[in-house]
Amino acid sequence: MALTKAVIVKLDMPGSPPIPVMFNPPRYELSKTNQFAEIKMPGLASSLLQFVNGNAKSLSMELFFDTTDTGVDVRIRTAAISNLTEPSSITKAPPRLLLLWGSLAFPCFLVSVRQAFDLFNALGMPLRATLTVEFKGHDRLEDLLAAAPLAQVEQASRYVAKAGDTLQGIAAAVLGSPAKWRQIAIANNIDNPRALAAGQGLQIPKPL
Repeated sequence: MALTKAVIVKLDMPGSPPIPVMFNPPRYELSKTNQFAEIKMPGLASSLLQFVNGNAKSLSMELFFDTTDTGVDVRIRTAAISNLTEPSSITKAPPRLLLLWGSLAFPCFLVSVRQAFDLFNALGMPLRATLTVEFKGHDRLEDLLAAAPLAQVEQASRYVAKAGDTLQGIAAAVLGSPAKWRQIAIANNIDNPRALAAGQGLQIPKPL
C-alpha cells in the first residue's frame, strides 16, 4: 500500500492544485516556546518569572528531491517549495499555507528554506537536493481571543491591584516589560509608585 504524500495547500489561492513533496520526509519536528519576563526584586536570591505570552508553533523537516532518472534540473522541482517564501503581488506577504500529511494538518507560513545540492550532471546542472524548511504556525486572531479567558482580555485595558503588586510586576504581566511601569504611572497620575493599594483600579495604556 502506497504511503500518502505530504502536500502543501495555498490557502490564499482557493482552487490551486496542492504542492506535493517528491518524497515524504523520514521525520519532522514540532516545537513551541513561551516568553517570560524576568522581574528582579531587591533582596531575593533569584528573579521572579512572569508569563508574558506564547510564541507560534514551529515545524521543521528535510525534503529530498532527486531527478537523476529524468535528467531534469532539480531546481524546477524545488522552486515550487522555495517560492512559497516570496510575497504575493496582491497581499504583499507570503501565502498562508496548510501542510497536510496523514493526521497532520498545520496552518502555517513558510519562514525559512535552506537548499543543498549534492549531485550534478556533466554540465554542472544539479540533479539532487535536500531542502531544510521551517514553518511557523498561523492562528487566527479570533481563535486566539476565543481561547483566552475573558478576565485576561479585560485586563488589557483595566487592572485591579492585588496585595503585593508592584507597578513593575503589573507592567511585566500586561505590557510585556517591567520597564514600562512609568506608562501605567502616568496614565493613572501615580506620583509614588510604591503607594499601590490592594483593590486599586488601574487603567492600562496601549503599549508605546
